[in-house]
Amino acid sequence: MRIISRIRSMPAVLGPAPAMVCLLAACVIAPTNAFCQSSLSVGTPAHDAPIVLDRAVAVVNKHVILSSDLEDEIRLSILEPNQNGKQLTPQEALDQLISRSLIDQQIRDQDEASLTPSQDEVNARLDQLRKQLPICIRQNCASDAGWKAFLTAHDLSQERVQSYLRYRMEILRFIEQRFRQGIQISQDQIQAYYRDILLPEFRPGEKPPPLDQVAPRIQEILLQQQVNRLFEDWLTNLRQQGDVEVLDQSLEAANTGTGQGTSNP
Repeated sequence: MRIISRIRSMPAVLGPAPAMVCLLAACVIAPTNAFCQSSLSVGTPAHDAPIVLDRAVAVVNKHVILSSDLEDEIRLSILEPNQNGKQLTPQEALDQLISRSLIDQQIRDQDEASLTPSQDEVNARLDQLRKQLPICIRQNCASDAGWKAFLTAHDLSQERVQSYLRYRMEILRFIEQRFRQGIQISQDQIQAYYRDILLPEFRPGEKPPPLDQVAPRIQEILLQQQVNRLFEDWLTNLRQQGDVEVLDQSLEAANTGTGQGTSNP
């Protein structure tokens, strides 16, 4: 009942979803209410308990994460290259949702128009995913028939995947704008990476590319590494300062996570 009371007191920041949670809370508190019985019971006598349509699993700075959000995140994780075709566990999915909620609250303080990709950019990213994601290659997602079968098999829709990719691109742009500016990579750092990291990758007898040819790529790698470190430190600090409460005890481990990296926003 403590959880229900907390949810009812929250602002409707999620549109229809919190309204449904509040409706559920009202029905649990007053189960004899005729409206609740007719709205939440399906083909059952009036005296039966209402059917719960959704529930809150966590709250992040007054933002409610629902069980349906968790299920959605698990389904979409099949699109992550580093998952190798495997879905996230519920604890991993919640950890990502908590981090993403914290990031999203920071993004809303920025100029959103500068972060939002165009539809053409989203379409290009989707086309790339269909052709390059390992699980998509195996299931022939490059063809319309293969892509349709893939979506059906994983309970996804074209619109949901596009929305997911659009939001990922927003997060990546936010990270680039916030952390990339001002980072300088010295020539000594580039030479050290070339000498200590790149050259040992080549076997005896193999000719490595000259430094001047690969220097721009090395600079980009070093730049991204620094961005990643700054972002991880920033996200860890957000989690420490934020009000994160996991309501489902089976998912409690997610509250101790350090968040997701830039490769998986």
